[in-house]
Amino acid sequence: MQHIAHLIHSTLPSPFAVTGMRVLERNAARAIVTRDDTILLLYTERYDDFSFPGGGIDPGESPEVGLHRELYEETGAQDIQVMSHFGYVTEYTPTWKKQWDVMFQISHWFTCHIGSTLGQANLEYYEAANGMSAKWVSLEDALNHNRDVISRQPASMGLSIHRETLVLERVASMLAD
Repeated sequence: MQHIAHLIHSTLPSPFAVTGMRVLERNAARAIVTRDDTILLLYTERYDDFSFPGGGIDPGESPEVGLHRELYEETGAQDIQVMSHFGYVTEYTPTWKKQWDVMFQISHWFTCHIGSTLGQANLEYYEAANGMSAKWVSLEDALNHNRDVISRQPASMGLSIHRETLVLERVASMLAD
């Protein structure tokens, strides 16, 4: 397994140490689905960014099973085949859960194949409220868009855009080889 990066969110104190902190641990799985010259991503209106489909792995789920569930829920994808592990990112970020001081997340990316059409997504309430939708976009357009959002740093910018853009860059590099 390739460790792509270890990130510490810029809002956390520097130097950052977890000694004595209450750390929420979370595992996530995310899909890399390409077709022709496009990649399947989620666009979220609230944050004005592109991210990979996927999300948290439930207790007792393998990353592959969790990814299958998340990919289906967020995009309506059918005939999902999880092909290979692409890599993972570890990160510390602030958490909204009061009983924890910080979240440590391991996100795994997998290359996937899906059927030719997307069905109806079954988004969670907050995903729908944030204006999340599945889009086939060119990798270059998604990268340029996210980089522009990062450079402007609008107040609406989400926490995950740096992680997602980093992996988009890695995918672009891999496809260019």
